[in-house]
Amino acid sequence: MDLRQEFEARVKKLEDFVEDKGLGSKQLKKAKKVQRNMNAVVLLGSLITLAGVTIWMLNRD
Repeated sequence: MDLRQEFEARVKKLEDFVEDKGLGSKQLKKAKKVQRNMNAVVLLGSLITLAGVTIWMLNRD
């Protein structure tokens, strides 16, 4: 492992530690949870819309 990769690995470890234990870690976890839930809602809404448009197109005479 060269020096650059070792340095990047150490920086990543430090970033992960700060993310888990640092200031704002609770807010970050909440924000990630909210973002995940919003992504699921958008995906579900898109699928329902697509299904509705498809049904409408098929039944249109």
